[in-house]
Amino acid sequence: MKIYVDIFKRLGDFELDVSFETENEVFGILGKSGCGKSLTLRCIAGIETPDRGVIAIDGRVLFDSSRGIDIRPQKRRTGYLFQDNSLFPNMTVAQNIAVSPTGKKHCDEYIERFFLRGLENLYPHELSAGQKQRAALARLLASEPDMLMLDEPFSSLDKELRDKLEDRIAETIDDFEGSVIFVSHDIGEVYRLTERIAVMHDGRIAECADKDKLFASPETTVAARLTGCSNISSVSFGERGASADDWGIVLVNVPEESCRYVGCRPRDLELCGENDTGALECEVIRVTEDMLSYRVVLRPKECGGKSSSSTLIYETDKLSWPYGRGDRVFIRPDKNKLFYMVR
Repeated sequence: MKIYVDIFKRLGDFELDVSFETENEVFGILGKSGCGKSLTLRCIAGIETPDRGVIAIDGRVLFDSSRGIDIRPQKRRTGYLFQDNSLFPNMTVAQNIAVSPTGKKHCDEYIERFFLRGLENLYPHELSAGQKQRAALARLLASEPDMLMLDEPFSSLDKELRDKLEDRIAETIDDFEGSVIFVSHDIGEVYRLTERIAVMHDGRIAECADKDKLFASPETTVAARLTGCSNISSVSFGERGASADDWGIVLVNVPEESCRYVGCRPRDLELCGENDTGALECEVIRVTEDMLSYRVVLRPKECGGKSSSSTLIYETDKLSWPYGRGDRVFIRPDKNKLFYMVR
């Protein structure tokens, strides 16, 4: 199942301008709230109409502005799971699932599959958040869509319900034979559930890659930040070679002079001795305790430490961190885990 999207839409001052293809995979769209993720899905589903462009599934054109094609949402066979589930409030669970012709045939099957037995005669307002999402997913799959679009399906759930529903959706994705688009602002969800990820920023796709490559070596600062990298420095070139301006250290083996930024994830910093190669003297600014680890904010001494760009975030296991606020430590990035970005 191949999905082709190349669309433009303006809403006030916001412009959505996206282009991507996905085929027989779970495709993730990762981005902050308001970047255009949901709008993209709504255009594919036919709920919103692009100003121009083309949308096609397996060669079947759903929208083409140049040819005047705009298939109605009911005819597109795109299964769209909304953030707020969008169950019909005046229908019971069973009636919601049976709302499509195929749903009538498969209603009982999906009631069993999504653990809705005993709830089938209840209305949406009588259900918990998790029950509503299960019912919405059952209705979606019972309609036998050609593709699935999941729009932040866990956003309104607590952690326990999120974990349970994520397991159910993972099983659903594994069993589904078509293409799946999964949208979220949560790094962990996208990594666990998808295979290839498009990073969206301000209505455009900043970067698109296999998830392992994207997390290991993002090519843009936007992708780096969205995938959890809080340590990013600008790079300049001088007599000593390449330098990380915000960290006050010299870089070796920088891949090319077109590199403008360097990144290092919090777990890829390491404590070292004062005289070790690449040692950076820092002051401990803040230590935040998690259940199993510490998150430490460090201020490099050589950078003056007056702006947020001159701090480093370090994450470490509790047993390996004996320091407190105001202490002087030496730290360095693991040179094998640095990544370089062009923009």
